[in-house]
Amino acid sequence: MKSLLGGVAIGAILAGAGVYYFTNDAAAPAGESAVPHVETDQAVTVADAEAFLTESVAELREFSEFGARTAWVQNNFITYDTNWLLQRMGAQGTEMAVRMATEAGQYADLDLTESQSRQINALRNGITLPTPNDPAAAARLAELTTRMGSSYSAGLMEIDGEMVDHNELENIMRTSRDPEFLSYVWNGWREAYDPQQMATDYAEMVEIANQGARDLGFDNLAQMWLSNYDMPADEMEAEVERLWGQVAPFYEQLHCHVRSNLNELYGDEVQGPDGAIRADLLGNMWAQGWGSLADVAGVGSGEAAYSLDDLLVEADYTPLQMVETAETFFTSLGLEDLPDTFWERSLITQPRDRQVACHASAWNLDSEEDLRIKMCTLVNGTDFVTVHHELGHNFYQRAYNDQEFLLQGGANDGFHEAIGDFIALSVTPEYLVQIGLLDEADMPGADADLSLLMDTALDKIAFLPFAVMMDQWRWRVLRGEIQPEDYNAAWWELRESYQGIVPPVDRPADAFDPGSKYHIANNVPYLRYFLSHILQFQFHQAACEMAGWEGPLHRCSIYGNEEVGARFNAMMEMGASQPWPDALEAFTGTREMDGSAIIAYFQPLMDHLEAENADRNCGW
Repeated sequence: MKSLLGGVAIGAILAGAGVYYFTNDAAAPAGESAVPHVETDQAVTVADAEAFLTESVAELREFSEFGARTAWVQNNFITYDTNWLLQRMGAQGTEMAVRMATEAGQYADLDLTESQSRQINALRNGITLPTPNDPAAAARLAELTTRMGSSYSAGLMEIDGEMVDHNELENIMRTSRDPEFLSYVWNGWREAYDPQQMATDYAEMVEIANQGARDLGFDNLAQMWLSNYDMPADEMEAEVERLWGQVAPFYEQLHCHVRSNLNELYGDEVQGPDGAIRADLLGNMWAQGWGSLADVAGVGSGEAAYSLDDLLVEADYTPLQMVETAETFFTSLGLEDLPDTFWERSLITQPRDRQVACHASAWNLDSEEDLRIKMCTLVNGTDFVTVHHELGHNFYQRAYNDQEFLLQGGANDGFHEAIGDFIALSVTPEYLVQIGLLDEADMPGADADLSLLMDTALDKIAFLPFAVMMDQWRWRVLRGEIQPEDYNAAWWELRESYQGIVPPVDRPADAFDPGSKYHIANNVPYLRYFLSHILQFQFHQAACEMAGWEGPLHRCSIYGNEEVGARFNAMMEMGASQPWPDALEAFTGTREMDGSAIIAYFQPLMDHLEAENADRNCGW
């Protein structure tokens, strides 16, 4: 789920057309340069740095709103002309960002205030796709990225004589249990977005962006991306592997259980009892979340305690009502209502008269109060959780909009993704009773806890290795360790290594399956989603301790707790003004990201799966 975090255009406008990810990823600590110093023969002063920041912020503020509104129009009306406008804006924004990033390097070693230092580093590090300081290169990058993003959004495949977009294809993958049809849809989507052209564009984009990163003092763009976490790039990469190592054993147990159930459902010819799992059988176009397999992979008493899909339909919920309900959760914590313009300007359902980018997103178009979501909302449990996630971005955007413009962003990008998902962990049976979706008489008892935990694990735990491998693939591409002719083969090697999945059909040499995922086609870094899954459970555990909760962690809901809400909002208000460990400590009391909260949350299910899998050949 993409977020367009309005305030700082310098990571977005600057993403080079296509999709604009408005975020200034966390700056380096005061006095520590996250980017190698750019040498200059001209002596500069603190006063020069202050003047540079003042001028840059004024220019960025104006261009940010222009860029955000251009991107909003293109996302909501995908045409030749709006693509042209987006390309033009992207080229201008990238050229501006490169100019500012280059100049900012002159001031990195001065004795600046902490705020000034973080703003300088935000300018130096904040470009998702930098270009060489060359208008022609910026224009070419904008052309490439816009074409890739538009190709993804406009991709269609034929089913029963009708052309179907990716939004409906994703729904088919959720609901069908016909392995032949699933294979057809899975393969069809990977042909629908012109993969050969996208692969060619992607390779050229990598060359341009890597040269841009080198011009800013990095070895490559991978190093530049990894330098946005208040620590050296190599240390951050090691931190990711440490966190993955904490949770990988649970994923292996889940994989073993799900594979066995799929084997029982489909038989050996479709899914064997050992080895990797066929990617199209997991209820998701990318096998990144397996929540729709709850009927296949359930544990405990067998039947699910309740179906959130069914509860929403039975209550005659509309997409608008789902968003209103999500807002009510945030306001129950003492946070202010969303502005009236949110309801007037958001896109909540898919229009029938035009092509739009349906991928759910949250926007702040003016760095103040013009908050919106853009989402082709369906009435189901998945989208009910998604609207909580997207509104989490909006409430975070508003909380930090009094910070300096360049520090309006998440403490790190994982924070931004974690906020809404942390709230969604409180969508418990108790909460559903409180809001009238579930009758108290139907409240599942403790004997249903394994089933409830499995429902969550199929989304949260299944996602973790996918989130790690996405940027592992990109980092290796950006370092030159994976060449264009090996893009697809390397993609599947990583998917099998981390996720234990394989494609349902042989993949041709010229396939570009990475492009089937929005965040590859639109160049949105993905590490943030892995970090968010670590952080959201840390937030949840800390919030439940604040609330005095004494039961199982997975049954805790903070709905209506204004004391937790006040401390939560205080962390959000910090934005990127402090190193992320400071923000984490402000809410949780700890300065280290840690997977132990996930383990605590799911421990009863882990114990059950280990016993169940004792006689199985787990792993792949």
